[in-house]
Amino acid sequence: MNKPASPKYKTTNWKSYNAALKARGSLMIWLDRDMTWLGQPRVQRRRPPVFIYAAI
Repeated sequence: MNKPASPKYKTTNWKSYNAALKARGSLMIWLDRDMTWLGQPRVQRRRPPVFIYAAI
């Protein structure tokens, strides 16, 4: 059973296409200054600190 061929699109308006790609890649991050960001130190050596889930 063969997979049907996907349709091929031809881009004619490169300016709007590039603008759409830039807008799709935008990302907004909200940070809370009152949150505890630093992790608790571990007792064992060579272990990374444990961060709260909200900081991750």
